[in-house]
Amino acid sequence: MCNKKLIGAQYYSKGLLANRPEIKIPMNSTRDTDGHGTHTASTAAGNYVKGASFFGYANGTSSGMAPRARIAMYKAIWRYGAYESDVLAAIDQAIQDGVDILSLSLTVAVEDDFFLEDDSIAVASFAAMEKGVFVAASAGNDGPSYFTLVNGAPWMLTIGAGTIDRKLEGVLTLGNGNQFSFPTVYPGNYSLSHKPLVFMDGCGNVNELKKVRNKIVVCKDNLTFSDQIENAASARVSGAVFISNYSSPSEFYTRSSFPAVYIGLQDGQRVIDYIKESKDPRGTVEFRKTITGTKPAPRVDDYSGRGPFASCRNVLKPDLLAPGTLVLASWSPVSSVAEVRSHSLFSKFNLLSGTSMATPHVAGVAALIKKAHPDWSPAAIRSALMTTAYSLDNTLSPIKDAAANDSPATPIDIGSGHVNPTKSLDPGLIYDAAAEDYIKLLCAMNYTNKQIQIITRSNHDCRNRTLTNVGDPTSNYTAKLIGMDGIKVSVEPQKLVFKKKLEKLSYTLTLEGPRSLKEDVVHGSLSWVHDGGKYVVRSPVVATSVTP
Repeated sequence: MCNKKLIGAQYYSKGLLANRPEIKIPMNSTRDTDGHGTHTASTAAGNYVKGASFFGYANGTSSGMAPRARIAMYKAIWRYGAYESDVLAAIDQAIQDGVDILSLSLTVAVEDDFFLEDDSIAVASFAAMEKGVFVAASAGNDGPSYFTLVNGAPWMLTIGAGTIDRKLEGVLTLGNGNQFSFPTVYPGNYSLSHKPLVFMDGCGNVNELKKVRNKIVVCKDNLTFSDQIENAASARVSGAVFISNYSSPSEFYTRSSFPAVYIGLQDGQRVIDYIKESKDPRGTVEFRKTITGTKPAPRVDDYSGRGPFASCRNVLKPDLLAPGTLVLASWSPVSSVAEVRSHSLFSKFNLLSGTSMATPHVAGVAALIKKAHPDWSPAAIRSALMTTAYSLDNTLSPIKDAAANDSPATPIDIGSGHVNPTKSLDPGLIYDAAAEDYIKLLCAMNYTNKQIQIITRSNHDCRNRTLTNVGDPTSNYTAKLIGMDGIKVSVEPQKLVFKKKLEKLSYTLTLEGPRSLKEDVVHGSLSWVHDGGKYVVRSPVVATSVTP
């Protein structure tokens, strides 16, 4: 039922039913029976809700990025599958309905070697851009290798996923007072207080585990996590401590239906030593701990899709990083969020990870920018988001890559950096572009007339960029270049003098260097610095010789 928040809801299943006529959809309607759509919509524009949490984790007041925005929902993906015809019909209807922002937390399968005209999302989003609709889309969850990014058309904003300065943990306390924290979102209302501890070496024998049913078993890694958890749960032991090389297991295990502790080898040896040395080894396990202000954060998470984008390699992708890991948002009441000892649990909120969760964060910020600047084009909004993004984490070091042992991330991982909602509302300068500019880009990429006609229609020099003054009417900006190893970078002119608001000035950026680089990715940046220090309009500059 629609209200002042949800002003439209439509569903599209004709493509699915035409291709799979044997399917009987039990709820062929707009009702969200999965939860993904509810989660992403509330992240973008959900109202303020006090006392939100996932069974006590991440508790507090929840809201979307643009809590006063209104939402129109278009359901085109079903648990039985998704078809491009349904997705395109939904996007076309959204454009026709006059939406301002499209948030696309989805991917459409394409061949490894494809062009933009084969990408239905690219084609549909071009039509949206022509109508003034800003499109935010997820980079996909197939990282961290190169060329794993999807939804990379130049006219849409492609978003990767980062971590939050928050940990969701449990604590194991030994009888001697030693404590060990571990990652968990175990949802059960279950207490393990002063329970006997027993070391079983491995958890491979269910019959042996049944003999210690009322104890906490400690298992050293000799099976996969899933096998050990299944065995311990089958034996109905009170709880288990799993010692492994992987002290930070995947989210799949940390939200398991069994009360489990995950620790690394060093901490695990301390637990084993305590059990061997104590006459009555005991332990207490507490769940539902939320730690905020953790460092370093954000980091680009390992699953986030990485550039370059295979069909458009000379345009930097992704564009931005946004919160995507363990995001708390609303959930459908008809879809269970977890199981505990074979019992389904339901909640108004859920914790999910993925670029699907990152995308609506940026879509919500785009809605705020659109409200503040209703005459701005999609490209102007995209520019404001990118040039104000931050590239340093909360330790004032470069944002790190979780998939590369926390080495500094590159623009191939994070684009311009992490979205900065406040600064994006007043960027000082913007890079604007219209449909004809993207057509010129396609021509410069040697697309044929036939290929271009499928997307739309026609020659562009990518080195020449134009900036529009949206800051102080009279203002001067000076170019600041951060160099690139082995690449000569120059900009002309080195100073831009604006005499009025909305004035447009152009510059040329030139890169000179060898075709083969020493590193896979070499990057620097170009910043236009306001003479008064009010604005810094930063863009990454990237050279890469990587191939699929």
